[in-house]
Amino acid sequence: MGLELYLDLWSQPCRAVYIFAKKNGIPFELRTVELFKGQQFSDAFAQVNPLRKVPALKDGNFTLAESVAILLYLSRKYETPDHWYPQDLQARARVDEYLAWQHTGLRNACTRAMWQKMMFPMFLGEPVPPETLASTLAELDKCLQLLEDKFLKDKDFLAGPHISVADLVAITELMHPVSAGCHVFKNRPKLAAWRQRVEAAVGQDLFQEAHKTILKAKDLPPADPVVKEKLKPLVQSLMH
Repeated sequence: MGLELYLDLWSQPCRAVYIFAKKNGIPFELRTVELFKGQQFSDAFAQVNPLRKVPALKDGNFTLAESVAILLYLSRKYETPDHWYPQDLQARARVDEYLAWQHTGLRNACTRAMWQKMMFPMFLGEPVPPETLASTLAELDKCLQLLEDKFLKDKDFLAGPHISVADLVAITELMHPVSAGCHVFKNRPKLAAWRQRVEAAVGQDLFQEAHKTILKAKDLPPADPVVKEKLKPLVQSLMH
């Protein structure tokens, strides 16, 4: 059996892995794990990833969890162009620096913004206190400022003059609040120009393909009681 990628394109890290593999012509079998159906909790998936999260990778008898680890594994195994994860020590360190920060920085703010602004009220029927949403959006704005001032600065891309895995991880995160109607790029010309460069480097068709599902999230019908029950832990963790 060749390379298998277990993904759900609802997930921002899954979108980063999907875009990276497609853009670099890496052959893989897509194994869709439908998060809203709880398929990540199945015994079969636990054999691939005991953490019961996506993305996950299976390469023969080798299995791997965590999106950053998967991206770096693919870049090394398939010897993708150097700009994705540079050999130069300091250029690579810049990529690593962003990847280390984003878990508790941009990821947290983008996920909570999307769920509090759209998914809780529209999909789960859970009201969100206005002060909670305001606090989350303020935190997102701080993260966007850090993204510009600390990581992007005056460069074309987050780690230098060329696109890297850092840019893929960042743009897929930002599309989460965008899907909920957050004006992430409004009044931020530097960030908006960066987004255009990332989309151009990836290719418009691939970018749209990867984000088609999340950009239609607002059209989801209300969740049924079974799904709502399964998502209760998520609701509790993302409401604060």
